[in-house]
Amino acid sequence: MVKIRLRRMGAKKNPYYRIVVADSRSPRDGRCIEEIGSYDPLTNPATITVDAEKAQAWIKNGAQPTDTVKALLKKANVL
Repeated sequence: MVKIRLRRMGAKKNPYYRIVVADSRSPRDGRCIEEIGSYDPLTNPATITVDAEKAQAWIKNGAQPTDTVKALLKKANVL
């Protein structure tokens, strides 16, 4: 199954996430199919950038967003 999930980037105690499309069997920070956005929780307010067209296309093709990514997509007005 293909999932839309977060990939952790950044240094220790300084997280930065990329929103990626990946196979559900691959590790969290492993190989991904496509990168569709980013999320920076340390800014105030948190910065969310998403390519809405790519996200909607992947969801239409059957990719399942995780609970966290679903909430981020709703905040970014993609869902």
